[in-house]
Amino acid sequence: MNKNTLVHSISFLLSLLGLVILIFDLGFDHPENLTTTYTIFYAVVLVLGVTSTSIRYYQNESLPNKEVVIFDVLSILFSVFVLVRHFMLLEVSFLESFSIDDYWLKFAIIFTFIRESSDIKISVDRTILNPAQLFILSFLTIIFLGSLLLLLPNATHSGISFIDALFTSTSAVCVTGLIVVDTGSYFTGLGQTIILCLIQIGGLGILTFTSFFSYFFKGGSTYENQLTLNSITSSKSLNTVFKTLKYIIVITFGIELVSAILIYTSLDSTDFNGFIDQAFFSVFHAISAFCNAGFSTLSSSFYEEGFRFNYGLQLIIIISFIVGGLGFPIVENIDKYIKYSVKRLIGGGRNFKPWVLNINSRITLITTFTVTAIALVAVYVLEYENTLAEHTGFGKIVTALFTAATPRTAGFNTVDTALLSMPTLLLILLLMWIGASPASTGGGIKTSTLAISVLNILSLAKGKSRIEVFKREISSISVRRSYAIIALSLIVIGFSILILSISDKNLSLFDLVFETISAYSTVGLSLGITGQLSDLGKAVIIFTMFVGRVSMLTVVIAIFKKIKQKNYDYPTEEITIN
Repeated sequence: MNKNTLVHSISFLLSLLGLVILIFDLGFDHPENLTTTYTIFYAVVLVLGVTSTSIRYYQNESLPNKEVVIFDVLSILFSVFVLVRHFMLLEVSFLESFSIDDYWLKFAIIFTFIRESSDIKISVDRTILNPAQLFILSFLTIIFLGSLLLLLPNATHSGISFIDALFTSTSAVCVTGLIVVDTGSYFTGLGQTIILCLIQIGGLGILTFTSFFSYFFKGGSTYENQLTLNSITSSKSLNTVFKTLKYIIVITFGIELVSAILIYTSLDSTDFNGFIDQAFFSVFHAISAFCNAGFSTLSSSFYEEGFRFNYGLQLIIIISFIVGGLGFPIVENIDKYIKYSVKRLIGGGRNFKPWVLNINSRITLITTFTVTAIALVAVYVLEYENTLAEHTGFGKIVTALFTAATPRTAGFNTVDTALLSMPTLLLILLLMWIGASPASTGGGIKTSTLAISVLNILSLAKGKSRIEVFKREISSISVRRSYAIIALSLIVIGFSILILSISDKNLSLFDLVFETISAYSTVGLSLGITGQLSDLGKAVIIFTMFVGRVSMLTVVIAIFKKIKQKNYDYPTEEITIN
């Protein structure tokens, strides 16, 4: 091992140790004299991080990509700024500065760890873990680590049991939104920040983050890693894997940033304790909405006084979780279609391409619009004199739209769910089961599954042997996957309800059914029984949320060994069905 490699290795290990110490520093109350020790160590990590980054350019003959150079220059400047600010610009002596608790130093440690860890070479051996197994393992790892972080003394005001921490972590990572304790009042600012990070990581997937930074800094990856990422990101080809990862990251943070700004401007500043409080509220709900998590720092979500009639805020939240629920491939295709339409309009109709908006996008958009429109009308009619009675005119429409759209995995509410009429609750059960779209931050059986099932029924009714739509034929594997997803969802939901009916027989069966479907579809709506569940009941919901997020089909694929394609066909026979 040469000197440069040794410096990189030491820098990574120290940044990792710095992150661990940072967690203890934030999570535990400690004597004041430890602050000096922590500060010295943070400074050493930053200095070594700057040295390590500088050496990378000294030892390489060719410069990396322009974006990487810009990032590294900014990271060095930021680290130097933090060090100079802390030890020279503060109005204390140099020795006294070691005893000051500085959040800029702590933020710089996280920044340094991300840079150093991104340069580590990690290769995925597909003979050991297939993409489905790796996907599931990544979620289990984040859930477990999230549980440990929520157990930190400073993450809550009065402590939390392991089962409740595990439940909250699972709900956040699986972007569900079911809670056993109130997020706003039970967790401290640190605890809420941990939950927010878990939502963001769970919405995109830890593999998306790590793979993006690895690609970004190293400019490539092994063929094995590209095959794995190609399966996870649903890229069209291997050479578009990084492009897909980059688009997912950019579109996510871009939409969340715009949403946070719009939320901030729609709020009444008198409801908050200053700029920081209002800004955190905006960022928290922007991320929670786009990731379809349903977590809120408000005890009654947007049904809370002061927010119930803020229709501008509600429209922003609706747009955020609908876009997040469409799925990244659909959003990318819509973006491509808009750009093409603008160019065609400017160019006067030249270069006509009829299939810019592909069949996947068309089916998803039509199904999403149809389901939402039907639900909107139904909720408006059923709840007009009930939960919508306190609203008037435009407010009734916005509240009805929110109530109709949120069951498709968003989980927020602007009405008291327990006061909804029984027909509306039954409709919500159906909407939760349908869920969002594929490759999105939402759950459920997905809109494409519903569309294929309906099209298959229509094809059978017309006597057709295949499904045809928009002058295209739906592949048989898509049909088989759709019915497998439907069957597996019913099996998991039925099994969970059965166990809950035994473990929590004191609770209403309908409430348990509602809770289970909400958990499986990662919605987060509840009739108020989540906190009343027994430990076994909470474990069942944890299992249901996890399976709903990764999908039972993925679990089955991860369990069974894939069989190679056989070069023969057995005689075909029909089985009596109806």
